[in-house]
Amino acid sequence: MEKQPQNSRRGLAPREVPPAVGLLLIMALMNTLLYLCLDHFFIAPPQSIVDPRHCPYGHFRIGQMKNCSPWLSCEELRTEVRQLKRVGEGAVKRVFLSEWKEHKVALSRLTSLEMKDDFLHGLQMLKSLQGTHVVTLLGYCEDDNTILTEYHPLGSLSNLEETLNLSKYQNVNTWQHRLELAMDYVSIINYLHHSPVGTRVMCDSNDLPKTLSQYLLTSNFSILANDLDALPLVNHSSGMLVKCGHRELHGDFVAPEQLWPYGEDVPFRDDLMPSYDEKIDIWRIPDISGFLLGHIEGSDMVRFHLFDIHKACKSQTPSERPTAQDVLETYQKVLDTLRDAMMSQAREML
Repeated sequence: MEKQPQNSRRGLAPREVPPAVGLLLIMALMNTLLYLCLDHFFIAPPQSIVDPRHCPYGHFRIGQMKNCSPWLSCEELRTEVRQLKRVGEGAVKRVFLSEWKEHKVALSRLTSLEMKDDFLHGLQMLKSLQGTHVVTLLGYCEDDNTILTEYHPLGSLSNLEETLNLSKYQNVNTWQHRLELAMDYVSIINYLHHSPVGTRVMCDSNDLPKTLSQYLLTSNFSILANDLDALPLVNHSSGMLVKCGHRELHGDFVAPEQLWPYGEDVPFRDDLMPSYDEKIDIWRIPDISGFLLGHIEGSDMVRFHLFDIHKACKSQTPSERPTAQDVLETYQKVLDTLRDAMMSQAREML
């Protein structure tokens, strides 16, 4: 009887994978991992799922709250809020870290009765402008001159560099995330210029430190307007313009139209000072964005691409400056263009 071939009895021997195929599989795996890393690197951190707009007017939701709660009353503020320590003070308010039902909150108290009009104006603006651009209002008591808002542990925007220098935040210390912060800031200005209560001007911003102190940096690395004590109304149709304060202003940070126009030989008089409109907010955008972009790898590249729009913001003629919406759209185009270019370069390296 013929002997069967040895392979017939034992089955076919396992095939060896050719080296070229193995190399291709390894490269495919590396590509997949690289794209996952790129997605993580280029996509902004997730935004908070808590949005006060999802609650009816006069209600709020913070932290892990499942349901909306009405703004806290005077009685609730007095009995349910525990004041812990002072964390800030300005001309109008002292701010205290406090606790309400295991939530950290910020309790603001009027500093002096002389500032009560500004305090009440800020409260009215908080009530009217609730949404994604403004800190969440939790309650207030006009009788006690107190306002309760959501607490953000990273504090004001003045702390940005100090925060980003911490090792746990190094992953967001990139030009992409910094440009997105600048877009947050411009979005707030755009919102104020088209707010539910008319065109509002961020007046309490006569120098960089003061301006930064008006905003909060959230744990999700977004920006919120916090101090709304000086938001006068502009109404172009009725000719209503504004003046930020009653004192003479100096320096390059404020817009040219905010400077005394009659020279050093004429003493400053508030009644002779011309008024102006919301374009003073546009003048400041390049300075605020410059701070937010910082001086890290890639930030000079962003500045180069923003040069033209920032030059337009610094026009001596207010009417020639772009709108906040124009600036925001340019920022978005620059972000998309640079991000696409870097993704394309990464693919070519594979």
